[in-house]
Amino acid sequence: MIISSHVGAGAFVGMAAPRPVPALALGFLSHLVMDAMPHWGTGPNTEPEWLPIARKDGVAGLAAMALLTAAAPADRRVGVLAGMIGACLPDTDKVGRYFVGSSPWPARFDRFHEAIQNEARHRLPREVATAAVLTAAGTLTLRRLAARRH
Repeated sequence: MIISSHVGAGAFVGMAAPRPVPALALGFLSHLVMDAMPHWGTGPNTEPEWLPIARKDGVAGLAAMALLTAAAPADRRVGVLAGMIGACLPDTDKVGRYFVGSSPWPARFDRFHEAIQNEARHRLPREVATAAVLTAAGTLTLRRLAARRH
């Protein structure tokens, strides 16, 4: 699943669980649930295929995080950010392997994370649409929450 989808879902987790520690943990769990659903992917050891997309998605994910964090009411901001961070953490295995040659996670977790994937190459357009909808809906919801507080 592209990271931008996890970011959008993590924002909703942070809205529902505004305290940072539960939001972080539930964001992490949301990642695993989402990875078990049908999504785009190229499978393990296919870096030349996914890396160009991952670079663009990483920038889009950071932009979505900034937008969603800025839209959050002050009293929910840390929880929303924690939910998004938690939702992204499991994919640091890919970042670790790319930059330093190893995952930061125990091998047992990496095997589990890989085993739950339900990936197919043809799903990228749907995945981009999902990320866009989650980000837009999250931003609108957070803005409405902020407006109610003023």
